Amino acid sequence: MVHQYKNNGYNIVMDINSGAIHVVDDVVYDILSLMDEQMLSEEEVFARYNAKTADGSSDINTSYTEHEIKEAYDEIKELFDAEMLFTEDIYKPVIEDLDNRPIVLKALCLHIAHDCNLACEYCFAGKGEYQGEKAMMSFETGKKALDYMVANSGNRKHLEVDFFGGEPTMNFDVVKQLVDYGRELEKKHDKVFRFTLTTNGLLVDDDMIEYMNKEMSNVVLSIDGRKEVTDRMRPTRNGMGSAYDIILPKYKKIAESRNQERYYVRGTFTHNNLDFSKDVLHLADLGFKEISVEPVVAANDEPYAIKKEDLPTLLNEYDILAKEIVKRTKEGRGFDFFHFMIDLEGGPCATKRLQGCGSGCEYVSITPTGEIYPCHQFVGTEEMELGNLDEGIKREDIRQEFHKSNVYTRPDCENCFAKFYCSGGCAANAYNFTGSINGNYEIGCELQRKRVECAIMIKAALAE
Repeated sequence: MVHQYKNNGYNIVMDINSGAIHVVDDVVYDILSLMDEQMLSEEEVFARYNAKTADGSSDINTSYTEHEIKEAYDEIKELFDAEMLFTEDIYKPVIEDLDNRPIVLKALCLHIAHDCNLACEYCFAGKGEYQGEKAMMSFETGKKALDYMVANSGNRKHLEVDFFGGEPTMNFDVVKQLVDYGRELEKKHDKVFRFTLTTNGLLVDDDMIEYMNKEMSNVVLSIDGRKEVTDRMRPTRNGMGSAYDIILPKYKKIAESRNQERYYVRGTFTHNNLDFSKDVLHLADLGFKEISVEPVVAANDEPYAIKKEDLPTLLNEYDILAKEIVKRTKEGRGFDFFHFMIDLEGGPCATKRLQGCGSGCEYVSITPTGEIYPCHQFVGTEEMELGNLDEGIKREDIRQEFHKSNVYTRPDCENCFAKFYCSGGCAANAYNFTGSINGNYEIGCELQRKRVECAIMIKAALAE
């Protein structure tokens, strides 16, 4: 499977199965487009090119010389012989082995607080309460969760725990108690915990910053970008004032105190700010080096939801952003944009390429009252409750469905060039829009494909 596209003046060819990326000239690009996903003989290529020339309807250059075509063909043939073009799928034959692997837990999302001091319009968690009642996780429940994780982690040494909400700093004493308990478990069971925390920043103070810098491997700092965008969708409660004005000085302090590493400022763009590249660049201009601004996922009837008619604008915004990142990086003032970060040399392992985040199996979420869900976005969806900390997994059928879900169980992924980059996409988004974790959220897929194309273009531009 081969994907060709043009971006920012680059002719890019992706061999999907091998992961090989090629930047080619116009002749190779056009001749390759004649091959229709298969290696042809030189005679067949000339026949197709001549046919295109004769009918006058070709979208390729029809004035190439015989020498130019032969030279381009030889380059393509060399890549084919080196197994870097038109390669066989090396992953599908091993998918059964992945399905039969034992389930080993490696990551927990601890819902330390089902309450929030913001009232974000787009919050999938129902203003932090997950369509239920307000609740705070007790130390006892959190302790059970960490014990459960260790007991189900097999021989895996490195484990990850994200303190999530709602707003976890509303229950920060329990966060600290659980980190202390985790450190005890490390010594007892020869494990290493990587703790992370996601916050809206309102309650963060200097003591919290000092603690997070000591104990949190990563912190996610929620802010949508420009002041008017952030305050419109992320209003405070109880007349606290502008969230943007409150959190920005704190976020700058966190970023600098962590040497511009091990954090993300993380935003959401909606139908209200389709020009989201301006929000990303606003954050970069403020000095942040690690930035993630992602599309809202919302029901179509929500006024802020991304619509299909918004896609041309959003695809162009990614192009604008990618070109600006290239420019700034070459000027020595670049920054990382999460969705453009692709490793073309090593990349994720086969399991990650095929099964993604591992939700429902390698990764689960725990509520304040101890219920177990496949991930944070399923919390509150009763039919997706896997079990609880006292009784363990009660719905093995659901867990097995997640375990066996991969890019080959999703029909819409079959012919998608981005499938080994997004691993089939988000199971929760698929379920919410199609009723199946093996479905696909169409708008999300379109945006993901564009992000992959832009990310590869950036690599090509910076390799010059």
